[in-house]
Amino acid sequence: MAKRSDYQERAIKNYYRNREAIMLQRLGELVGELYLAEGKARTRLWERAAGSLQHLGVPPQRIDRLLQSDNPSLLANLVKELLERKTP
Repeated sequence: MAKRSDYQERAIKNYYRNREAIMLQRLGELVGELYLAEGKARTRLWERAAGSLQHLGVPPQRIDRLLQSDNPSLLANLVKELLERKTP
């Protein structure tokens, strides 16, 4: 395996340092996409949202309720709540 350059090491460290913010941004984007999506595309978007929520430490019961409701506004409220919790 090739050795990473200093630039690559910094990029990797920055990604993991900002991972939570990146996940929250992706969730915000998914909310908009969920409002417009239909059918299988909507199902895939919900799966991506569930994965991001798991990485953010949201309890599985809450994720299941969101998926069962299939309501993007509930996800938007959760993203807002997570953003408020993150910002002091």
